[in-house]
Amino acid sequence: MFEWEVFLTAGTDRLGPCGTSSWQASSMDALRMALRKLAPNTDAWGRITHRVYDFGLLPDDWSRRVIFRATVDPAGSVRFKRVAS
Repeated sequence: MFEWEVFLTAGTDRLGPCGTSSWQASSMDALRMALRKLAPNTDAWGRITHRVYDFGLLPDDWSRRVIFRATVDPAGSVRFKRVAS
C-alpha cells in the first residue's frame, strides 16, 4: 500500500490532505494534484510512504518506509526526490 501525505509548514508541519492507493503511480498523481490545488504562496511539501500490511497483524513502524519527498518549485511544477532507504 502506498500512502501520500501533504504537510503545510507554518512554523511547524501540519498534516493536510492525505490518502492511500495500491499503486505507486496513483499515489504520486494524487499527491501532485493535492499540492497543485494549494495556494501558490503556501509552504507545503509531501511524501509517499510504502507500507506493508501483514494479514492479522497490527501495522507498525518497521513495515513503513518513506520512498519519495515532493516539493513545488517556483514555476508551479511538483518535483519528486527519491529518499535513500
